[in-house]
Amino acid sequence: MTSAPVLPATATVPEGTPDARRLAALRAVRDLLADNPGDVHDLLCEISTHRAAGYEIEATIATLDGALAEVDAYRPGRVPRLAVFMPSNVILYSYALYLLVPALYADHLVFRPSSQVKDQMARLHRLLAEHHRLPIELTVASQREFVRDHVLPSDVVVFTGAYHNAEQIRAQLGPGQLFLFLGSGVNPFVVAPGADVERAVRDAVEIRVHNAGQDCLGPDLFCVHEDLRDAFLDGLVRELKGLRYGPYTDPDADFGPVFYDGALEEAVQFLARNRERIAYGGHVDFRTRRMEPTVVVGDEVTPRTQVPEFFAPVFNVVGYRDEQALAATLTTGQFTERALGSSVYGEAPDLVAALRRRTTVTLDTTLLSIDDGNAPFGGFGRMANYITDGEELWAEPVLISKAVAEHYPKAPR
Repeated sequence: MTSAPVLPATATVPEGTPDARRLAALRAVRDLLADNPGDVHDLLCEISTHRAAGYEIEATIATLDGALAEVDAYRPGRVPRLAVFMPSNVILYSYALYLLVPALYADHLVFRPSSQVKDQMARLHRLLAEHHRLPIELTVASQREFVRDHVLPSDVVVFTGAYHNAEQIRAQLGPGQLFLFLGSGVNPFVVAPGADVERAVRDAVEIRVHNAGQDCLGPDLFCVHEDLRDAFLDGLVRELKGLRYGPYTDPDADFGPVFYDGALEEAVQFLARNRERIAYGGHVDFRTRRMEPTVVVGDEVTPRTQVPEFFAPVFNVVGYRDEQALAATLTTGQFTERALGSSVYGEAPDLVAALRRRTTVTLDTTLLSIDDGNAPFGGFGRMANYITDGEELWAEPVLISKAVAEHYPKAPR
């Protein structure tokens, strides 16, 4: 991951831009992560693989390096109060995206950690707060109390999680409150004619096994042209056989146990329903929470095909024959509603054009490769991400500073 120019410790700040003290606070966290990341890395390895924790630290440093340029580019106005429902994964990266960078234009920020990582989030906050000392408050109140005491009085609310939960929160907000929802998508991974199959296989394994499959950018569906399907599956199985399992603290492990209870249970249910379609893997040790990377081969996808969201190392592979038919399917129904990102390998211009109208598209690379904490990200599916001020709703790629600048006009400048 590349970094923008390093945050200045001090700066001559024009009117309407972040004050030097808060920039210095971000710099202090950035330097901690760059120069002495051991305690943070150890904490992250309680819920993430060693490699995923390292990637998360790198991504956070890059985001903090680009914070001033981001705010300067979008010029968000002042936000008196901002409340955040934090996700259950990538807790350090999320802390930077939803709290540290917004602290450059938000006066007071309060967040509620996911119950699944409440202890880790509290310890991370204490560790970082010693260095930044920003007005960022953690609360372990119940969701009802958090909504009543913090969300309803806030000017901007950020929610990360499931769409149906976001809708319940949105229904309680009043006009003028800016609500940002960040969810997940199907993220189809397409291998089309002309693709470098070996590269597609390597990238498929990298993104689907990243953090033992526990990442929102992981593809829930792999669509492979029938002429390439056998070669792709052979290569995929060969790569998976070479992976090494180990604990999260093992720097040489390629994957580890599944941390989240619900993710393991939902993946197992999918495998049980599709046991006759398992082409590789399928072994689960409930005692150790170890799930072998598993390949399930299904029929050609249609608009009525139900594609579950996986938070585990499951490769849901289907074949396809006609590019136009696949384009029509992936821009219809649930695929439209859950449109966030997609990746295409090979030559499929009509498909790429159709997907670009709905999602962020990568060509011959994964969504991880374009991850940029200082740029809007997402698609145009309402169940993937949206922004609303209580009167209008925009399903579009989301970046908090840009959303505040464009959709929260009452913010003082």
